[in-house]
Amino acid sequence: MAIPNIAVRGSTGFTLYQGQSPYDSVSTFPSDVSATYKFMLFSPNGKHFAWINNSKVVIVKTSDWKTIAEIDYPKAAQLAYSSKGTYLIVYEPFMTTPSNPKGSPNVHIIKTADGQLVKSLEYRDYKLWTPQWSSDEKICARFLNGDVLFYENSNFDNIVHRIKGLKLNNYSISPGNQPLNILCFIPAKTGPSNGRLFQYPDFSTIVANKSFFQADRVEIFWNQKGTASLMLTSTDVDKTGASYYGKQGLHLITSKGDTSQVIVNKEGPLYNAAWSPSSNEFCVIYGFMPAKATLYNLKCDPVIEFGTGTFNAVYYNPFGNNILYISKYDLLNLNLRKKLWDINGKKKIKKIEIPDTTFLQWSPDGQHFVTATTSPRLKVSNGYKIWHYSGALLHEKPWGKDELYQVVWQNYPQGTFKTPNIVYKAVEGIASSQPIASKQVYRPPHARNSDFKPTSLHEDSSLETKNQSKAYLKMKKKREAKRQAKQLQDVEDSNNDKQNAVKTIDEPKDNEKQLRIKKIQSDLKSINRFKTLQSSGKELDVNQLARLKLENGLLAELKQLQL
Repeated sequence: MAIPNIAVRGSTGFTLYQGQSPYDSVSTFPSDVSATYKFMLFSPNGKHFAWINNSKVVIVKTSDWKTIAEIDYPKAAQLAYSSKGTYLIVYEPFMTTPSNPKGSPNVHIIKTADGQLVKSLEYRDYKLWTPQWSSDEKICARFLNGDVLFYENSNFDNIVHRIKGLKLNNYSISPGNQPLNILCFIPAKTGPSNGRLFQYPDFSTIVANKSFFQADRVEIFWNQKGTASLMLTSTDVDKTGASYYGKQGLHLITSKGDTSQVIVNKEGPLYNAAWSPSSNEFCVIYGFMPAKATLYNLKCDPVIEFGTGTFNAVYYNPFGNNILYISKYDLLNLNLRKKLWDINGKKKIKKIEIPDTTFLQWSPDGQHFVTATTSPRLKVSNGYKIWHYSGALLHEKPWGKDELYQVVWQNYPQGTFKTPNIVYKAVEGIASSQPIASKQVYRPPHARNSDFKPTSLHEDSSLETKNQSKAYLKMKKKREAKRQAKQLQDVEDSNNDKQNAVKTIDEPKDNEKQLRIKKIQSDLKSINRFKTLQSSGKELDVNQLARLKLENGLLAELKQLQL
C-alpha cells in the first residue's frame, strides 16, 4: 500500500518525508540544503515533481526520483501543470530593456517527459497567464487581450477556435468528461455584467446566462463533474457602505442552462465556497462574525446548518465523506479552532485547537491532514504537524530557528487509496512539544519586570499594583467583558452544534417559506433594475426580457406567501 509523501521547503533547502509512521525522510529523494529554491510542485497524478532552483527549472520522476531535465530559466518565478501532467508551464515576469524594448515571450510550455520546449508565449499581464486544458488534454485554451484562443491535439501553432469581441475579464474550462463547457465573465461599464456559459466549440449559442448588477470581478468554482459552477462576484467598494469587503454575490450556473442566486440568511461577507467531491453539494461560509456555515444542494436549498462561529474557510477531504472548518478566533496568534464533520452521518466528530496555523491540506488518503506555521506570515515557531481526521496529533516537525516556506502532499493517481470508514473515537496520538502560545498573555513593557503572573490570555487579575493607570483599568475591564462574551458564545456554539448537526434537507416549512420569500424579493429587485434600464433606452437581451415576464407571477406568489 502506498504511503503518502510530503515535500517541505524552507530557508535551509527542501526535502521529502513520509506522511505516515515512521515519518522518515525519503532517502532516494535529491534533497538539498541550498536556500535558493523558489517554488515546487507535484504533477496532478503525482508522477513528476518540479522545482525552481536559482536559475534552473528541475524535473524529476517520482518513481525513482531521478532527474529528467534541468532547464535554464533565470527569471522563473512560478510553475503550473496541464490537467494530466503532460506539460509543465514556466512563468517569468514580463520585462523590457533598452536593448529589447518589445520584451520576449515569458510563458513556456515544456514537455514533462523529456523537458523539451514545445511553445513560448507572451503575457504582459500576470492575470490569467496559465493556459487551461480539458481533462483529457485534447483541447487547450489561453487568454489574450480579452479573447480566448483554442488549440487542439497539442498543436500550439494552429488556433482552431476563438471567443472574440466579448472583452472577457475571466474564463474557465469545465473539468470532467465531454461535452466541454466554457464559462466566461463579461464585465460591463454600465448596466449588468454577465456570466455566460458556452458548449465547445459552439460559441454562437449561449447555454446559460447570469446577469450581475454589481460585479467587477468573479471567482469561478467548478464541481468535479464539470456540470455546475459557482461564481463568486465582488466589487472593490460597497457604495452602500454596508461592507468593508465590497459588494459580493454567489451564483450557480449549470450545463443544463439553469441559473440561480445562492440566498444566505446572514448579512455580511462571503468568505469561502467549496464543492463536495460528490459534485452534488457545496458549502458556503458567510456573514458578519460570528459567521455561518451552510451546506446547499444543486437547487441552492440549505441541507445542513453547521451553526455559527468565526469560520472563514472550508476543506473537504478527497473523498468528501468528512469536512473540516477553520475558525480564526485570535487574528494576532492565528490560533485555529477546527470542527471536523462526518457529512454522511451528519455528525460532528471533534473540535480541536491548533495554535499558529497558516496552512492546512488534506492527505490524498483522506485520513490525515497537515497543518503548518510558515513564513513570511509567521517567522517564528515554524514547522508542521500531521493529524488523524479524528483529531489526534500523530507527528510534528519543528523547524527551530529556520524559516519554513512551503508544505505540500504528493498527488497520486485516482484509485490509489480506498475511501476511509469514519470512526468517532480518536486514534492514539502524541502530545505536542510546542508551548500553547494562545494561552500566554502579552506582557506590556511596564509589567515585564514585575510579579505579573496571568492565568490565561484574557485574565490577568493576579496583577495588583498601587500604580495601575486609568488606561490599564479600562483595558482590563474590556478584556474581562470580552472573556465573558467569548464564554457565552462558546456555550451558544455548543448548543447550535447539538441542534443543527442532524438537520437535513427536510427543513421546517417556515424556514422554507422565508427562504422562498427572500428569493422572490431578490428576483423582483433584479426585474426592477431591468425595467429601469429599459426605460432609459437600453436594449435588453433575451434573458432579461424573459425575466420581465415573470414579474406578475412572482408578485402573486409573494402576496400568497405573506398572508
